[in-house]
Amino acid sequence: MTQRNARGRRAAARGLWTGAEVVVTLGVVLLLLVVHQLWWTNRQARADARHEVRALQREWTEPEGEKEEQEGRPQGGGDGAGGRGGAGPRAAGGRSSAGRTAPTGPRRDQAYAVIRIPRLGLAAPVAQGISKRGVLDKGYVGHYPGTAQPGQAGNFALAGHRNTHGEPFRYINRLRRGDRIDVETRDAVYTYTVDRTLGQTSARDGGVIAAVPRSNVKPYAGYTAAGSYVTLTTCTPEFTSRYRLVVWGRLTDVRAR
Repeated sequence: MTQRNARGRRAAARGLWTGAEVVVTLGVVLLLLVVHQLWWTNRQARADARHEVRALQREWTEPEGEKEEQEGRPQGGGDGAGGRGGAGPRAAGGRSSAGRTAPTGPRRDQAYAVIRIPRLGLAAPVAQGISKRGVLDKGYVGHYPGTAQPGQAGNFALAGHRNTHGEPFRYINRLRRGDRIDVETRDAVYTYTVDRTLGQTSARDGGVIAAVPRSNVKPYAGYTAAGSYVTLTTCTPEFTSRYRLVVWGRLTDVRAR
């Protein structure tokens, strides 16, 4: 009887020890996942975004003829992308076979502008599209396809992560009326001035990025007249994606580069 009790106690002890090891291992794995999400993805994405901002600025200072010669393409570019892979196109477009200017736009996931928000100390690339893998998870700000481009009439609508992966829009809730948002392209710097915010709306509220932005969920929020607008959208509350936080501004200045 005594031996059976002893064996039972040893088995129970081994079971408890094994269970404790499993719990500790799971805890370490979860801790590593948290560190990866909250620290490593931010570190990596911010480094990539800074590199892309510098690359765009270098590209914009190159003479266009020299740039095209380096790329091995004839004057005007044959693919309509205007720029290296992952960099900005010329806003003026390429040349058609008849010599006329043909409108071009950025390719999907292509970085082509830089957004700067002085109050937040933010400088981030703007890329075409809002895919996670190709744009947002790289620490870039994404341009909603189908919305206006910088400086155009309509709504230049943007999205960015609030948490992890560089979190460029982490603090847009701190923006106030009168704050400046600068958008730089090869040809110009467009300045928008913040004048309205919407603290929370549905993730499906497409009205906030319409040409005349106005919430479909909270109709009192937004605009009623055509103009040149910028819209910043991100998730809220923090560390969730249930709702959207929206900041709007109007175009107030254009400066040629």
